[in-house]
Amino acid sequence: MAEQELIVPAEGFWPAPAVPQPNIYPMEWHVDTPKLAAIYEKSKRTLWNPADLPWDELSPKDFTAEQRLGIMYWFAVLANFDASGPAVFARATIHAFEQHEEDPVRKCFFSITRDEMNHEECCQRTIAKLWPGGPLDWTPRTDLENAAHNNIAWLYHNGGRYWNGYNNAVGKYSLAVLFTSFMMGEMAASTLFRGMSSGTRHPVFAEMFSRIGRDESRHLQICMTILENEWPGLTEDVKALITRQLRAGFVFLSMILWEPPEGFWDLPPYFLPNHRVLMARARDGGLGVLSFDEQADNWRVAMARVRAIVQRWGIEFPAIPELDIEGVDVAADINPEDIIPVF
Repeated sequence: MAEQELIVPAEGFWPAPAVPQPNIYPMEWHVDTPKLAAIYEKSKRTLWNPADLPWDELSPKDFTAEQRLGIMYWFAVLANFDASGPAVFARATIHAFEQHEEDPVRKCFFSITRDEMNHEECCQRTIAKLWPGGPLDWTPRTDLENAAHNNIAWLYHNGGRYWNGYNNAVGKYSLAVLFTSFMMGEMAASTLFRGMSSGTRHPVFAEMFSRIGRDESRHLQICMTILENEWPGLTEDVKALITRQLRAGFVFLSMILWEPPEGFWDLPPYFLPNHRVLMARARDGGLGVLSFDEQADNWRVAMARVRAIVQRWGIEFPAIPELDIEGVDVAADINPEDIIPVF
């Protein structure tokens, strides 16, 4: 084939049509926040594989049937949040590309997606080891088993509702709003998993919780860096929305970080008593589940840190009467559809 010659039209090159937005094109890799780029590099150096945990040391024979059921139940509750994590942040990653967020934001979202997939796999592997067919593909034979199976089904019913809420929120709200609930969750979760890693009596769970806690601490770094960029210059309307989201985040995340508050979760009246019994069985099995009071203290510490952060930006903190925390009463202004589940 003869060598081609460069063609330069006499009237000039034709401009390509503009790409309709939102769209991932045109591609670009601008960096406005070097700190986020450094956090992403750190995430690559600390990558871990759940398959490498010492799963052979986790034997069903080490637990009673009720303890195994309780541990399965705890991981089923965790999966309501962590198993949604990959989808939540995959969606956020795509949205960040479409909105042409800076390159480190997109990469950090991707790193969280990968981390959450690891956390989901930990739920998957533990349940498969201790309760084949769990969370729901098994037939209960005792009252306790029926209670666990029914509670999990109700829990996932609620998870489905909040997934719909998240889908509606992406594209509607700014990162400052979307990440408010995320900040609260990471603030409490990083402390929770560190406490469980030292409290569990089993080496598999100790290593698992230690690694998950480290991931959650890095997620908190990402979250705080993004919010510090987003919060300056917020309008009063957006500040009020963030206050409501702080309350909504507490409501949604308390299912795994404490107990579900009344009035928001769509649950039968027997859910919470049975939830407490099953959590006690998991605690008896040496999982490292914090007591009711320890979980409440963990939440209070997290809330105090969050309050100090948001008040620097003129954002009012909501009242959390369940923890005796004073603030703006916004509970009546929140519907289940207002809760943006990011964990």
